[in-house]
Amino acid sequence: MAGRSTRRRVTRICVDDPGVSERADFLAAEEPLGIRIGGQAVSLTMRTPGDDIDLTAGFLFSEGIISSAADIESIRICDGSQCGHDHETGDAMGNVADVTLRPGLATELKRNFLTSSACGVCGKASIAELRVPGRFRLEEDLLQVPAGVLAGLPGSLRSAQRVFDKTGGLHAAGLFSGAGEVLAVREDVGRHNAVDKIVGWALRGGRLPLRGCLLLVSGRASFELVQKAVLAGVPVLAAVSAPSSLAAELADEAGLTLAGFVRGGSMNVYAGVGRVIPAR
Repeated sequence: MAGRSTRRRVTRICVDDPGVSERADFLAAEEPLGIRIGGQAVSLTMRTPGDDIDLTAGFLFSEGIISSAADIESIRICDGSQCGHDHETGDAMGNVADVTLRPGLATELKRNFLTSSACGVCGKASIAELRVPGRFRLEEDLLQVPAGVLAGLPGSLRSAQRVFDKTGGLHAAGLFSGAGEVLAVREDVGRHNAVDKIVGWALRGGRLPLRGCLLLVSGRASFELVQKAVLAGVPVLAAVSAPSSLAAELADEAGLTLAGFVRGGSMNVYAGVGRVIPAR
């Protein structure tokens, strides 16, 4: 497995300078991670190496395959040769998360979760399959957060993005307390992977549901990110860019506060505005 960034020789060209120069540059690492359960391939996702056990646990939880950390007996990260070569999934190209679930757990793997860094719901058979039932009642979370706290989250997230500082090419997800204190930050080439790493970290640490917490994503707020927040029991999801229409609808139905365009001291609240305290 490579590190979270790699060096590459690049040619620097400036439109106002006739000369060119050679220099070393850092790129965000992207490698495949195959996820197997009991030897059966269920997912191939493109991710930035690191926090792979959390990513795997978060993925299994977000897809409804497990409901608690106790459902996981073990997760072993190995390369293709250690786990056994799988020509169909291409596991030998990268790493494999080999998962053993607790004895007696009935899992119905209806599809292969073939995903990429741009898609977290590829391969679903129907619209109905997109929605995984939530386990926590967000309407019972009485968190209220000052708008100023929400507005300050992007700066806090950005200052914690160590790999982004080197590469400029990663999404990030940050978990914060209701007062804006950083609890966890994860980076990845895939925005849904970054959130799964947060959810997996919380799951394995016995922190779910994430009551009273704020989740910030560095890009847009898509349907799958809202669903992951709902499943983790996060009452507030904020994004520096726009949400989709389906994301806003799901947030409203689930009782999630959804804020977009959180930057420059302002934001748009698309659902659950009652949790946000305006400046006075």
